[in-house]
Amino acid sequence: MTSPRSSSVFAGFRFPREVISVAVCWYLRYGLSYRDVEELLAERGVTVDHVTIYRWVQRFTPEFIEAARFCRHAPGDRWFADETYVKVAGRGALALPRQTACL
Repeated sequence: MTSPRSSSVFAGFRFPREVISVAVCWYLRYGLSYRDVEELLAERGVTVDHVTIYRWVQRFTPEFIEAARFCRHAPGDRWFADETYVKVAGRGALALPRQTACL
């Protein structure tokens, strides 16, 4: 009898999904070399070869891109607060203008 196939993209890998995710994120986010990521993981007690990290990056980068796609902003979904009105002692008052984007 065969077991049902797991739907996780991490199924069948020796290391836990957290280790793989952290390694790939470090490589992509901070521009580290594969050997640098290998050293960082070794400092945390995870022994993994830099070639394995290379294979993880090649395999899981498209998955990370797809997962981040839902977080991207569509055109026109940002707004900017130019002025802020507050009530002081029951009267409307204009606070300092703000030039920050609200995400």
